Amino acid sequence: MYREESFRALFKGLGPTLVGAIPARSINFFTYGNGKRIIADNFNDGKENSWVHLSAAAFAGIATSTATNPIWVVKTRLQLQRTAAGADGQKVLGGSLDCIKRLLREEGVRGFYKGLSASYLGVTEGTIQWVLYERLKKLSENQNSAIAQWFGMLGSAGGAKMVATLITYPHEVCLISSSSKHPPQLMFLFQVLRTRLRQPSVDGVIKYTGLLQTLRLVIAEEGARSLYNGLSAHLMRVVPNAAVMYAIYEGVIQWGSS
Repeated sequence: MYREESFRALFKGLGPTLVGAIPARSINFFTYGNGKRIIADNFNDGKENSWVHLSAAAFAGIATSTATNPIWVVKTRLQLQRTAAGADGQKVLGGSLDCIKRLLREEGVRGFYKGLSASYLGVTEGTIQWVLYERLKKLSENQNSAIAQWFGMLGSAGGAKMVATLITYPHEVCLISSSSKHPPQLMFLFQVLRTRLRQPSVDGVIKYTGLLQTLRLVIAEEGARSLYNGLSAHLMRVVPNAAVMYAIYEGVIQWGSS
């Protein structure tokens, strides 16, 4: 990519990703940080433990998914229509605002919350990640030097993300629908299970109607092994991402408390 498309090609799609990622991460970190303090103060004599972390992480995940699901639905619809247009050479008209108006007109407010059940299932990954991170971070705090503590924190963040991803990856699995029996709108996709639930109907027919139905259909059509397609590439992205993100989070917390 660097040789054929230049360095800028490595950052294609960054803008749309940030539109959803920034509010999602902001809500998650804010809700978790305040949630664990409130839960500990009111239900555990002001002390934090794994149950406090688990409860706060679950609440933060649910709040984040509920608040940002409409963003991901609109993003997915735009990606799908552009993918289909690229396949048959048609020009795509309209942008995010046009997509929002059309979605509201044709499917109502409920249309913005398609795939929410899969998003709630994905809360398990964030919950596992937060609980593991807090436990591993506590071990790294026993180091003598500040540098060792920071490296321990980075390792804790990356390690927690890796374990959580390995456990919950089938939910995030990337799958390609390339069968010729599918219409153009369902071809050339590289999407996760919840993304499939957010797909629009094709000729009045909705292929993916629920989380379990989608999972069974994917396994029947593409095999159980497909649930782990792209795992290595996914880990190469999310593990360093988590390490950097949690380092910034801890840095801001320490700066704010000083």
